[in-house]
Order: sequence, then structure tokens, then C-alpha cells
Amino acid sequence: MPVYAIGDLQGCYDQFRELLDRVQFDPARDRLWLVGDLVNRGPNSLDTLRYVRDLGDAAVTVLGNHDLTLLAIAEGFVRKHRSDHIDDVLEAPDRDDLLEWLRRQPLLHHDPELGYTMIHAGLPPQWDLALAQACAKEVETVLAGTDWREFLAHMYGNEPDRWDDELEGWERLRFITNCLTRMRYCAPDGQLCFKSKGPPGTQPAPYEPWFSIPGRRSASMRIIFGHWSSLGDREHDGVHSLDTGCLWGRRLTAMRLDGNPKKTSIPCPEGLTKTR
Repeated sequence: MPVYAIGDLQGCYDQFRELLDRVQFDPARDRLWLVGDLVNRGPNSLDTLRYVRDLGDAAVTVLGNHDLTLLAIAEGFVRKHRSDHIDDVLEAPDRDDLLEWLRRQPLLHHDPELGYTMIHAGLPPQWDLALAQACAKEVETVLAGTDWREFLAHMYGNEPDRWDDELEGWERLRFITNCLTRMRYCAPDGQLCFKSKGPPGTQPAPYEPWFSIPGRRSASMRIIFGHWSSLGDREHDGVHSLDTGCLWGRRLTAMRLDGNPKKTSIPCPEGLTKTR
């Protein structure tokens, strides 16, 4: 059964469908993994959400930071930024159904048969697969439960910035969420750095890409992630980045996961967004 993973869509619906046509995706036969950030900044978040939801079991998506931002804006916990192009979702007649579906999506997906794990952003060096799965489940349970609005109200912030097994409450959930949906760089001790968003070599010392930290406990995992458009298509010790900057006029990339990994990309036009 063909299984394809695709990088950040951010509302680039036409390019998404073109890429699916290019790989001859058939939802009756194939399976699709999406690394998160289905929505925002691009021209058509609404049709993107509807299409992915309607794929049902043929698709799995993890939540990205822009997906969580949509939920927070919809509930009034943050204001919409001028670069947030999500009015089509917020004003849709099926808005509530779409948002209900979105908040019930996972933050981590692992397939033991394929041997791949998918997240949106990163893992701190102290986490192995079992701990990453357990931490993701903590946030997923709250988002799918009765306290999901309170979670959104406490979700934003850069502290705490290091993992501690003793973290509790909203601080623990915030750290987990920041790793899985926002992380790019960290220090060898796991301290997160959110200020640097450029490619490796542009960050201050002692920070390194999360997947380059020596001795990280996830080193044996094969990981698919997105979130980092300036990193682009890169493979490092079994870790594959798939955000190749479609939104910024570069490319949208699919990676076939069954058998020998194979990547397919299509060019994306300039002007999909007017703001960075």
C-alpha cells in the first residue's frame, strides 16, 4: 500500500491537489500523512481542511502551530494577525464541525510497521519514542476533552524552556506543545530557542538544530517533520524535513514512505502570500 507524507500546506489547496495527482494518489488504495499546518497564510484554508477531513481514514495529520492558532483565534484567545488568512474558515457554515475535527487530531503519529514517526516540529533531546508518545497523548487528551478552551488560554508562552520530568499542569502542557509544534533549535541541555528561524548556521551558540544534538534519545527513530521552511528538504540520520516552502513560492514535496523512500516535488508560484 503506497504511503505518502507531504510537507506544510498552509492553505495551498491547488498545489496540494496537483501534487496528489502527480503521485497518482488514490484514497481507496493509498494512505496520506500530513505534517501539520494545514491552514493559514495561503489562499484556501477552507477547502484544504474540508478535503483532508473528508479523506477519513485515508489520511492522518498532526497538528502544527498554525492549526492551533486557528483554534485559539476562533475561541477569542488571540487576535488575528494581518498575515493570518483564515477568514474563509471562520466564516464558513461548517466552521464548528471543521474546528471540532481539527482539535481532535494527534500531535504525533507513529507507525511501527513502516518504522516512521511524524511530528510537526521537533523533539527535545531527553525524549525517546515512548516518552514522546506519552507527552503527545497528554496534550491530545486535553484538546479532545472538556478543558480544551482552558488549554488554549494557557497555551502561549516560551516558558518553561527546558524539559523536566517534574513539570506539571499548564506549564508541562505548554512545553510539550512548544516542542511538537514550534521547535527548531535547542542547546545540548535541551533549552529551547525560538528567536532563530533561519537555516543552520544563522543561529547563535550554543544552539543547534534539534536533530543534530549529540546523544539525543530519539537518535534511533526515523522521523518526518515540517515547520521549518528555511531548512527545506533535508535528511539527517533518518530525520526528514518536508517543509520546502510552497507558501513562499518554492516547492511542495511528497515523500513515499513504503519501500525505498522517494520524493516528488512540484514548483509553487510566487504570490501565494503577501506577508512573511
